[in-house]
Amino acid sequence: MRDTLLIALYAFAGAAATGLAGAGVLRLIRRRSLTASLTVVAAVGVVAMLTGTLAVAWAMFLSPHDLTVVTTVVAMAAAVSLATALLLGRWVVARSRELAEAARRFGDGGEFAAPAAPATAELAALSRQLAATSARLAESRERERALETSRRELVAWISHDLRTPLAGLRAMSEALEDGVAADPDRYLKQMRTEVERLNDMVGDLFELSRIHAGTLPLSPTRISLYDLIGDALAGADPLAREHGVRLVGDRVEPLPVEVDGKEMSRVLGNLLINAIRRTPPDGTVAIAAERTHEGVLLSVTDGCGGIPEEDLPRVFDTGWRGTDARTPPAGAGLGLAIVRGIVEAHRGRATVRNIPGGCRFEVTIPAAP
Repeated sequence: MRDTLLIALYAFAGAAATGLAGAGVLRLIRRRSLTASLTVVAAVGVVAMLTGTLAVAWAMFLSPHDLTVVTTVVAMAAAVSLATALLLGRWVVARSRELAEAARRFGDGGEFAAPAAPATAELAALSRQLAATSARLAESRERERALETSRRELVAWISHDLRTPLAGLRAMSEALEDGVAADPDRYLKQMRTEVERLNDMVGDLFELSRIHAGTLPLSPTRISLYDLIGDALAGADPLAREHGVRLVGDRVEPLPVEVDGKEMSRVLGNLLINAIRRTPPDGTVAIAAERTHEGVLLSVTDGCGGIPEEDLPRVFDTGWRGTDARTPPAGAGLGLAIVRGIVEAHRGRATVRNIPGGCRFEVTIPAAP
């Protein structure tokens, strides 16, 4: 037992000394290539075994011949180990460089293309993560491009819509100032109408800016959906009569909801006004409400004839107005964007789909507990 303990002690002492030396070398070359680190690790293992073996052989007083045999065997093992470490290090470094080059191209704005050569499990996992990140960034860039396009369209359309009433107001004010207005009262009434339209447009822009900034204040209260829709129908009735459109609201369940009454009234009003303006005379605009497994579903159905399928994904985009003329009553393309923003602020969802003869806007909001 005593001899065994001595052998273990000598072997541990020799290996520990080599390990400490290897740790110092690794610290010195920690910023170097992985190949050098792997070579040092392999060398530490072999030298530790050689040192322990030599210490035990010296303690056991082996013959010079036996000591030479042991040293030769260990030296061969060291050579093979170092060669294997060098090959492994060069292979790992090559795979790492390929991955770094792919990541560099990805960082320059391109798509990430994983190296075709096989890699270690860790590098393969990193490659998959970079590919997933590339896909998310591509989607983000696409959304950013769409948003920038929407902003440019909005600026162009708002500029056009502001220029028209401002030019009319300037012309009418000059006519009144020069005393050449044939009917001053009519001019004043028209000026008031244009000012109200400008005020509504500025109000929409302010509302949309609060929605985009996430600062839209909501004061949810428990309210009957029947009363909410009834008020919206009453408010839209004069416009429907003017356009010769029938308003129908006989499929409304008296469901309780917890919403901001003012903002949700704006949602229903925008949907009804949009439907009335795009429904031909003698057409019908129907509003309905029912409970579903997702919550409460509000729907507004019109007779516009349908929306082109390629335009359906853009209906709720800021500034989108489809193929309508860019003059009133087409509007500035803010109404439906405001609808989506308010609904999403209520943790709901706004969608649109075509039906025979028209389209159907649907708003889903959580049901009241």
